[in-house]
Amino acid sequence: MKNFSQLVEEIRKVRKRIALICPNDEHSYYIVERCLKEELTDFLLIVERSHRAHGEALRSLSPAHVQLFEVDSLEEAARKGVMLVHEGQADVLMKGLINTDILLRAVLNKEYGLLVEGGILSHVAVAEIPSYPKLLFFSDAAVIPRPNLKQFDAMLRYDIDACHRCGIATPRVALIHFTEKEHAKFPHTLDYVALKQRASEGVYGDAIVDGPMDVKSACDISSCHDKHIHSPIEGQADVLIFPNIESSNVFYKTLTLFAGSRMAAVLRGTAVPVVVTSRADSGLSKYHSLALACKIGDS
Repeated sequence: MKNFSQLVEEIRKVRKRIALICPNDEHSYYIVERCLKEELTDFLLIVERSHRAHGEALRSLSPAHVQLFEVDSLEEAARKGVMLVHEGQADVLMKGLINTDILLRAVLNKEYGLLVEGGILSHVAVAEIPSYPKLLFFSDAAVIPRPNLKQFDAMLRYDIDACHRCGIATPRVALIHFTEKEHAKFPHTLDYVALKQRASEGVYGDAIVDGPMDVKSACDISSCHDKHIHSPIEGQADVLIFPNIESSNVFYKTLTLFAGSRMAAVLRGTAVPVVVTSRADSGLSKYHSLALACKIGDS
């Protein structure tokens, strides 16, 4: 899969149901209108009573494919969205105009939340970069500040699974650092050794895992040759695993601001994918994030 257009075409095969919480903003309207027009998804809209008019306007676009649920508060809206997933009515949970902390409190609630037993919440981002020949997955730009070995392991599992679901049979996973050397001064590079050992034992299924290496060596075969780096990644990475949230987040923002990249992102570790995009993300980015959630949520 080389671009988001192919991703969107893939989700036409099965029409998913989206629980969209508080869709009373222009981006939510854009997403609902476009997905209904393109016959991609159905929507379960959870709206505060004070914003009922927004919900009615969206339902009028396609009454057969939009259900409306009215609630009295943002907290109730978040709980209702989670419960719709539990009841099997929704395949994806998506944030509209609601505070992320309110939504995540419901998602992570120990009594009724969506975090799977033993699951680790992590952020999977995907970039369509004009100068790169395929989609590039990476983690974690939003949730895990300083991954430990267990969290790195979860990040690899989620990203590799997403690649497999998107048709990448043997994803190449690069473990990112500023150099190719492992050193106790940088504990994450020692975790990388353990991750590579697990990959060699088949823990992650069909995948190639190597590092540490820098982003340029991971994604540019000429740089590998120039630096005499012999790696099975061969400058053709499908996945980048970053050592901390700062480096991954800067990478995310730099791609969008300076490289003209299109982005998508979802949260994994939950019973269904959760779309929690940034306030600065465009309507198109949120549309692509929804498409990604629908695709990787396939059973």
